[in-house]
Amino acid sequence: MPDGRFAIAALLAAIALVGASCGTSSDARDGDGLVVVASFYPLAEAAQRAGGDLVTVQNLTPPGVEPHDLELAPDDLEAIVTADVVVYIGGGFQPAIQEGIADADGIVLDVLDAAGSLRPPPPGEQEGEEAVPADPHIWLDPTRYAGIVEAVAGTLAQVQPAQAAAFRSGAEAFGSELSALDREFADGLATCRSRTIVVNHAAFGYLAGAYDLEQLSISGISPAAEVDPARLAELTSLVEREGVTTIFTEELASPEVAETLAEEARVQTAVLNPLEGLIPEQLDAGEDYLSVMRQNLDALRRGLGCA
Repeated sequence: MPDGRFAIAALLAAIALVGASCGTSSDARDGDGLVVVASFYPLAEAAQRAGGDLVTVQNLTPPGVEPHDLELAPDDLEAIVTADVVVYIGGGFQPAIQEGIADADGIVLDVLDAAGSLRPPPPGEQEGEEAVPADPHIWLDPTRYAGIVEAVAGTLAQVQPAQAAAFRSGAEAFGSELSALDREFADGLATCRSRTIVVNHAAFGYLAGAYDLEQLSISGISPAAEVDPARLAELTSLVEREGVTTIFTEELASPEVAETLAEEARVQTAVLNPLEGLIPEQLDAGEDYLSVMRQNLDALRRGLGCA
């Protein structure tokens, strides 16, 4: 195990590198600032918006990397151990993170616990005779995501009570923006020709549940799950029978199977982003949770024929 000075130097170097690449970290840590390690992009943004200049946020999942498949390097493990706060999502979403947090010295926040009471979970799909595992993609419901931000602010206040008002203010400001986004989705999806979204993997249950849509997925909770040929045949028939016009793909997972389905059913494809992470081009363009979610709304309105 490296000595304390080496560990701190390694941590700060790692944070500086990730901050330059992911756009979610402060430029430098104040002498009394907090170090927050977030397991992937939505949680990093939640921490940055709640903490502002009072925190330095390290996103463990690099831009363009599929977070389900994240493997931790030694520097990542060191960052988890020495952080003031570690924010992650349970439910098996990132197994490597759930193993790594066992050694964390700071406060550990599982946002699945924090946001679970805001709205009932979405109805589960069935694949054959077995239910799909619980959907952890709660951040795609803006109301639940606001609850995550509030929980992060409360956790930061536990560590640094003197700044509790600032953390609460940051969370409330972002929460107001998320409330406005929620209204945009509710209004924009109120009157649509179709209410069925056919997606690459089952990441959109909470979004669908929030706005009275039905999600049908090609694969399960993980985009890497093996696709059942019978499932593809079933979806092809459904798309043709119900007049679905669009199969939704995503940026961090291969679109090959979704494109095959679209070709078989003679419909188009469009991107619906599960916001598990941003790609470097999006970060360079200044994209964030709000802007990408609005792109999702536009894609849904076109794909569902909304008035």
